[in-house]
Amino acid sequence: MTLGDWKHNEGLAARDLSCQRSGVTVFSNLSFAVAPGELLRLQGPNGAGKSSLLRLLAGLLPLAAGTLTYTGANVSDDWSAFQEKLHYTGHLDPVKPALTVAENLTFWVQLAGASPDDIRPALKQLGIAGIADIPARFLSAGQRRRLSLARLAAIARPVWLLDEPTVALDQDAIGRFAELTADHLARGGIAIAATHTELGLAHTRILDFTELGSPCAASF
Repeated sequence: MTLGDWKHNEGLAARDLSCQRSGVTVFSNLSFAVAPGELLRLQGPNGAGKSSLLRLLAGLLPLAAGTLTYTGANVSDDWSAFQEKLHYTGHLDPVKPALTVAENLTFWVQLAGASPDDIRPALKQLGIAGIADIPARFLSAGQRRRLSLARLAAIARPVWLLDEPTVALDQDAIGRFAELTADHLARGGIAIAATHTELGLAHTRILDFTELGSPCAASF
């Protein structure tokens, strides 16, 4: 498990972002900045645009308008380079049922070009080291989510984009995820998460889509 250190990065900045899906404006004129060591929590009802923002930031939806920069560079100039610096977790856990827990994490680590030599610390951090040799098809929803989140611990990347990361997690797992996120922020990483779960972390700010309206216009 390789640890990163991104305290000297300039962070992520969005200016006048607009997103459209099927010709409908989801949000517009959205501006914000996330500095190294900060967590930005996205709150609001379903359909407000939280997931769309995360997918846009991950390069999975087109940017209709606006500018996104990371460490001072325009992300639009090289999306693939930016994607190599981020983790994106969606609603579905990309777990392969035929593989064991350890084999799933090894697959993801190798796919990212990282070393699979020792994935045990990541499994231990999420509390699933004891089921490392169990085929994933036997996992509960909470265990699948823990396995998906183990990628964050096993592969060091400075930007985390997390869509409802605590879904199906019990209190123990939520606590482990909060500790993992705190470690990430302490090393200068940034996280943007759509969640209503209070993680109790310092340097947390809220972007409330309820207050923004639809389409939304916000700056902070």
